[in-house]
Amino acid sequence: MNATPLHLTPELVEDPVGGYADLRSRPGLGQAVLPGLNSPARLVTRYEDARAALTEPRLIRDRSAVPGGSDMPDPQAELLAQGAEGFPEEYLRYLSGHLALFDGDEHTRRRNPLTRTFTARRVSALRPFVEKTARELIADLAGREQADLLGEFAYPLCTAVICELVGVDAADQDRVCGWIRDFAYGDGSGIAEGLAGIVEYTKDLVVRRRAEPADDLVSALLADGGMTDDEIVTVFFLLINTGITPPALFLAHGMLALLDHPEQLRLLGAEPELLSRAVPELLRYVTLVRIGATLYATEDFEFAGTPLKKGEAVTVALFGANHDPAAFESPERLDITREFGRGDGHLAFGHGPHYCTGAALGRVVTGVVLEELVTRRPVAPELAVGRDDVRFGHWPGDGFHLLGLPVRL
Repeated sequence: MNATPLHLTPELVEDPVGGYADLRSRPGLGQAVLPGLNSPARLVTRYEDARAALTEPRLIRDRSAVPGGSDMPDPQAELLAQGAEGFPEEYLRYLSGHLALFDGDEHTRRRNPLTRTFTARRVSALRPFVEKTARELIADLAGREQADLLGEFAYPLCTAVICELVGVDAADQDRVCGWIRDFAYGDGSGIAEGLAGIVEYTKDLVVRRRAEPADDLVSALLADGGMTDDEIVTVFFLLINTGITPPALFLAHGMLALLDHPEQLRLLGAEPELLSRAVPELLRYVTLVRIGATLYATEDFEFAGTPLKKGEAVTVALFGANHDPAAFESPERLDITREFGRGDGHLAFGHGPHYCTGAALGRVVTGVVLEELVTRRPVAPELAVGRDDVRFGHWPGDGFHLLGLPVRL
């Protein structure tokens, strides 16, 4: 195995076929440095290895729980340090409660109340709201020479859905959505104000829902009794961080994938019954979260043919695994007729104990958006600019993401 870590570029992370083919062909796990970082990690690129890593009890998320500690390179700490820049210190604790960073009993304690309240009934009951909001947003954009499907549709839709789920009162939604926009996907100038506004509003919402419960997530978490008030505020940030930007970007990238494959777009418009296959195929094909959370070896052991040292960092390339030719026939091809096996059949929502709690909601929102944009409209969306003029940016540790998607509806 090459002892020199491979320094990945955003272009390589973004290319599921050429970018990962060489890594997959090597025996064991190579060392790689993710874009914008300096700390190396073992990179898992094969589908079966990825599934195994996500359920391996000797690979944990909380580095502080490695027995005896570790002084090995830590890409997760480097990434978190970059992400925390500019945040008021008194609010940082609300950003450190991400479920992806806990293991075992503590992960179960934090996740179970959310799982018990994030019910199929609650997700199903949101569908009419998602449909109404999507239709209103589309109506506002239809007929314009150019509309941004990311900034003017996907982000507002996902933000409204999270506010509705949590229980933000209708009269407060514009104000709270503004804070969320500033915090989660604005230009960065209002990030501290957005963070503070969300924290103080959610604290007040918890007090009000304790006095007068409603049919919303905050009330359900209070009734469940498994979380402190501060942990409920942290849940709101978990939903903002995982339930707005990634889904919004996925919706835009999914539509771009269809625009890049016009025969698939036409097929979906002509055969709406293919929606049930198109949703998981787009999730697999796009895999918005390209690189999973860092895992740490709790002891010296061999994994995927590679001797790991205690404390060594391991990272799962979810995008690469979802394009593994050993798991998918012609994985580079977008095929909305593709049949998946048991379960998801892909790793876009992860796997094992940290499987995404919002997966069902993500599927509902994706299905509604494809219905409203593709199967229920006489004319499908089309790009309003040349394909080379579609703009992308990238974040540390990941591939490219859309900065906007100019379309005509």
